[in-house]
Amino acid sequence: MNAILTIFKIAGSLGLFLYGMKILSDGLQKAAGNKMKNFLQLMTKNRFLSVLTGLLITVIIQSSSATTVMVVSFVNASLINLVQAIGVIIGANIGTTITGWIVAILGFSMDITVLALCSIAIALPLMFSSHTKRREVAEIFLGFGLLFFGLTYLQLSMPDISQHQGVMEFLALFDNGSFLSILVCIILGTLLTIVVQSSSATMAITITMAFQGWIGVNTATALCLGQNIGTTITAYIASIGTSTNAKRAAWAHILFNVAGSLVALILFKPMLRFVNMITPGDIYSFTGTKLQQSLPTFLAMYHTT
Repeated sequence: MNAILTIFKIAGSLGLFLYGMKILSDGLQKAAGNKMKNFLQLMTKNRFLSVLTGLLITVIIQSSSATTVMVVSFVNASLINLVQAIGVIIGANIGTTITGWIVAILGFSMDITVLALCSIAIALPLMFSSHTKRREVAEIFLGFGLLFFGLTYLQLSMPDISQHQGVMEFLALFDNGSFLSILVCIILGTLLTIVVQSSSATMAITITMAFQGWIGVNTATALCLGQNIGTTITAYIASIGTSTNAKRAAWAHILFNVAGSLVALILFKPMLRFVNMITPGDIYSFTGTKLQQSLPTFLAMYHTT
């Protein structure tokens, strides 16, 4: 009975996190309006600007999936060409790492319940405003509030499994650093992201599990690689029934992310050492609570690189 309750609590917390992200993204897109579309067309005149545009839009709307779907629709409407679209997609992949940093820094180094309540308090009076723009701003703050609440309850819902030796030994099998265990975790990360339809949500789950001591460095980073592949499914679905170039844009997104994950898989150990070198502290010298506290920042940095 307790196990079923825990599953429902985790699912509910994740639902709150996802709903908060959706409201936040919708509010930002409404507030930006046609300016976002005009900005995308204006800023994709060369390859560097295309990458920068993808990065900025994804940081603003907090959804790489929304950015790539927008790109596919723009290519389908012949508003931008395939080369411009690929640049924006690369930028979107960079921009989506910001969510990992928000989760790692705000979610695990301070009491974000206060931030959640403050965000909702700001949203409340704006929601009843007669001005459309104010109501759109209210959505942004409400989205942030629900996102933070979802993350808080996700942390609280994760049970302490350190006393369950059998479970710990089973999870340790995936953290032995072997090629097979890493590959299995990449596949699990891919499938989880396809089901949840949000790499940001699965990143939050991964960081939370690492922070709670459920999984180690190898498992967590392999899940991150899988999330990078799984997130491409949204753009692929959006490209069904579109023009040839729009389909190519979606496939470019898939191939870019799969290629990046394959390179990271081949260079798995050297990449871990590199990330450890550029991240404050040395996770390989930490144990217990100190290691768990260091993992969120390490994973955010790994996700970025």
